[in-house]
Amino acid sequence: MRELADRPEEVPLVFAERFNSGDAAALAEVYEDAAVLVEQPGSLVTGPGLLAANSRLQDLGVPISVRPRHVYRNGDLALLIVEWTIEGIGRDGDAVHVAGTATDVARRGSDGRWRYVIDNPFGPRSQQDAEDAPLVTESTRVRRC
Repeated sequence: MRELADRPEEVPLVFAERFNSGDAAALAEVYEDAAVLVEQPGSLVTGPGLLAANSRLQDLGVPISVRPRHVYRNGDLALLIVEWTIEGIGRDGDAVHVAGTATDVARRGSDGRWRYVIDNPFGPRSQQDAEDAPLVTESTRVRRC
């Protein structure tokens, strides 16, 4: 499995590899301890809530693909714009399609490795957009984002 990122542009690739491994603990290492995940617009989670949100997506059994578009770095902080897609047939046989353009913030830690501080997978998507097309929940599988 890929080590944690040495450069900010590597963070999405490390995230994808660890997400696709199905190892929740390995995925959690891509985040700082106090990181925030925007589960959906207007809904922030940290700690156990962040782990649970990622686990729900991992449990679908469908890989994520990422394509970093832009990385803007200032010292030990970086803004990442990343297109991503989770698409395929889930473990339950249902089609899965979840996608977005993330606006994420990563920070270089004292160990020199880059981790997410803020993970906003749906970027500029508004709360109204989320209400019109909810994200994957435990009872739904296919959503357009």
